[in-house]
Amino acid sequence: MREHTKLLHGYPVIDSYTGAASIPKYQASTFNQENVFEQQDYSYTRFGNPTVTALEEGIAVLEGGEYAFAFSSGMAAISTVLLLLKAGDHMIVPLEVYGGTCQFIKDILPNYGIKATFVDFQDMVALKKAIRPTTKMIYMETPSNPLLKVTDIKAVMEIAKAYDLLTAIDNTFMTPLYQKPLEMGVDIVIESGTKFLNGHSDVVAGFVSVNDKELAETLQLYQKSFGNILGVEDAWLILRGMKTMGIRMEKSVSNATEIAEFLSHHPRVKQVYYPGLSTHDMHEIHMNQASNGGAVLSFELAGEDEVATVTKHLSIPIIAVSLGGVESIVSYPCTMSHACISEEERIKQGVTKGLLRLSCGIEDVADLLEDLESALNLLN
Repeated sequence: MREHTKLLHGYPVIDSYTGAASIPKYQASTFNQENVFEQQDYSYTRFGNPTVTALEEGIAVLEGGEYAFAFSSGMAAISTVLLLLKAGDHMIVPLEVYGGTCQFIKDILPNYGIKATFVDFQDMVALKKAIRPTTKMIYMETPSNPLLKVTDIKAVMEIAKAYDLLTAIDNTFMTPLYQKPLEMGVDIVIESGTKFLNGHSDVVAGFVSVNDKELAETLQLYQKSFGNILGVEDAWLILRGMKTMGIRMEKSVSNATEIAEFLSHHPRVKQVYYPGLSTHDMHEIHMNQASNGGAVLSFELAGEDEVATVTKHLSIPIIAVSLGGVESIVSYPCTMSHACISEEERIKQGVTKGLLRLSCGIEDVADLLEDLESALNLLN
């Protein structure tokens, strides 16, 4: 079954009780038990809910995994995975990791005796040197947010296997349609369901997928104990959104490819970050592990004043936090995705005051190009 067909038929999309063509919202906190001496599938929604289960089965199918878990946010998924580590453990993280992940690792994990080393993941020698006797996990994010840096997943996996290290990856930008880390041997795949999987900017959610039964049982225990479950309404909205994900993503990726090319030749744009461009320093590696360049790009202007002018005069994209909606979204990482980390850390990651991130929606690309050109031409 191919990807577009999977999105419609590869997981429960018909209610087994009524035959309804859409899985209903089982908006219940608890479930009647006919026999208190026998276990049944559903007893309390924190432990499981039919609507959420249908979604989790769908995510597992898309990821090519045995197990999937739906969380109340992307950060709930990330934090649960990182708390698989124990006091005294050490992990290796990319320098350019997402701001929320960076803050959690730097400000919260030390309280539990968990240490981390931040490394340039384009330097496999440096990554290997960072391994300690206490190292337990390598955490990846590729392409990274917001600079679209690419990690060679295969190269990292060779190191991880040699040292028997757990691997986790944030796969949000590429989605399970275009990059399949579990097939490459990665242990844990994290997705922000808020983004392309839902696709309509009306849900906050996160997912974790694994193949290992023991890992799955631990994640299930943590999810139940922490209580960071996804709500029924949100699960239903994502089930609805996923049905059109294939055609949404095709248009968004097509738009991103054309816009990246346009921006790369504009005299007012200093730099474009998009792994689909042949000029990207890791283009070949990215295209060997993903189907295309994705629907997100970043571009750098001269500075803050230029950012102010462009964002003020853009009329089609919304200026907002987040990405992955049907509408194009322009974000300013300095005050949005990376506002939670220090200016020093942002500079170290390369997140400058002139950087803008564009998540391409499904609008007519000609309109987006005209809008961008009009705003950029106002710059001196």
